[in-house]
Amino acid sequence: MSASRFLDVLRDEGIHVVQVGDWRTHNRNHMGPWGPVHGVMIHHTVTSGTSKTVRICRDGYPGLPGPLCHGVIAKSGSVHLVGYGRANHAGMGDDDVLRAVIAERALPPDNESNTDGNRHFYGFECENLGDGDDPWPGAQLEAIERAAAAVCRHHGWNSRSVIGHLEWQPGKIDPRGFSMNTMRARIQERLA
Repeated sequence: MSASRFLDVLRDEGIHVVQVGDWRTHNRNHMGPWGPVHGVMIHHTVTSGTSKTVRICRDGYPGLPGPLCHGVIAKSGSVHLVGYGRANHAGMGDDDVLRAVIAERALPPDNESNTDGNRHFYGFECENLGDGDDPWPGAQLEAIERAAAAVCRHHGWNSRSVIGHLEWQPGKIDPRGFSMNTMRARIQERLA
């Protein structure tokens, strides 16, 4: 889908969207292809404060240039678009997980890092410290549900096309503080 269509599908799902700078053309496409896309990946940021979180996710940091996702989901429930195209969010992950996402079946354990996830996933970074104590407000959880459902609806995917970073790459823990199975059930209900 085009960047303009991405914006439209998020808004059509009832999301308050904030456009950040040149997000439509801000990407890492010069590092490799983006697509075919097969799913949506959810992360937590290990940051606090929406302005700081958006800035880091847009610009990156030494050793990992931005954008670090397509959209930042703030605690308020707003989605800040920071990039479109290839983004540094998924890294290398398990090809068996990718096959399961494409087939929309239950995920196998992620025990390898042999496939470029930045090519195949939309990424949403969610403002949270990821320490298990930082709360996930209802508005933020609903925005995660709506954003993932919006992308799935556009592509004709079901909720099995939505995964957490911890289900893709061995050693990752994000998102920490809510269950991806519960989130997928919410997304599926929204898609029904």
